This record gives sequence, C-alpha cells and structure tokens, in this order.
Amino acid sequence: MWKNIEVGEDMAYTIYIVLTKTGTLLSKAIGMYTGKAMNHASIAFDEELFEMYSFGRRQLNNPLSGGFLQEDAERGLFETADCVIYRCKISQYQYLEMMKIVRYMYWNRDRYKYNFIGLFGVMMQKEVRRERAYFCSQFVATLLKVGGLKVYQNPALMTPHCLAQLPYLEKVYAGKLADYLQSVRSTAMLYG
Repeated sequence: MWKNIEVGEDMAYTIYIVLTKTGTLLSKAIGMYTGKAMNHASIAFDEELFEMYSFGRRQLNNPLSGGFLQEDAERGLFETADCVIYRCKISQYQYLEMMKIVRYMYWNRDRYKYNFIGLFGVMMQKEVRRERAYFCSQFVATLLKVGGLKVYQNPALMTPHCLAQLPYLEKVYAGKLADYLQSVRSTAMLYG
C-alpha cells in the first residue's frame, strides 16, 4: 500500500519531531510511568514550527477536550515548555503523503478524538484500536509510517521516547522551546 522509502542524501524536504515537557497533570502522569521528561510529541513541517500538529487538548483549561490540532508553539502550554527537537530529511513523495493526511485531518478535525484509552494500552503493551482517535506519539508514528519511514513497533504502543530512538532522526536542539523559536524565527527574518 505505502512505498517504503529509505532516508538518503537526495532528500529535499525536512520535517521536525518536537518532544516537549509541558508540566500538565497528564504529562506528569505519563512521565511517572515512562521515567522520561519529554512526554508530548508533535510533528512540524517547517523549522520555525508554524506548521506543527499533534493530538492534545483543544482548550487550555480542559484536559478532557482532546483531539487533533495545529499547535501554536508560542502560546498556552508551550510558553514555558522544555523541548528536544529532531529533524529528518524526506523526499517530496514522503512529504506529500504526510501532508495529505494532515490536511485531511485538519479539515475534519471535529471528527478526531484524543485516544485516552490508548494510553492504558501502552502501559499494558496491548494496542487499543479506536476509530479516528490517537494520542500524540501514536499520531506522529503513524504519520511517519504513512510517509514510508520505518517505525520499528506498532504506532499504538509508541511513546515520545520511542520516537526519539528512531535512527533517522537528528537531534538539533534541547532546551526552552521559547529560546529555540526566538533563535530560528529571528534568523529567518534576517535571511528570509
């Protein structure tokens, strides 16, 4: 169904996997289970993170209002977040396949829900299938797989830490998300 394309030097596009520590109750609970600091995963299609997507809370003060969203890396839970950012070179084909799914989900975002039950599946190492429902790292892993990148386990069992272990991801930044944004966005304004 999907072509499996290897990452190579001739890749023309770059995507970014953004792992964050937002400090929410859910993030802390996941961190207690995983023992890892970064417990939210997003995928971005630009270095400045304007095109950043994930599954998370739709309303800042309501953790149960989860679903698909385009995230604003400067506001809400991200304002004081720590992060680790990875990049990956991909082909035009891979980029278009991923963007096709993201655009479809964006235009149908009211139909998608956060897969809270799936988090328990991760803990029990058993996939919980729900139609149009993902948790953050499941969504990112699924999107990578749709793009033809190798994901070495079932996306429904992947944590943000699992994403960080993918060998084709190159770590480009670790620290405050606000500092990263200030650096790349001011550089883009100077040279853009």
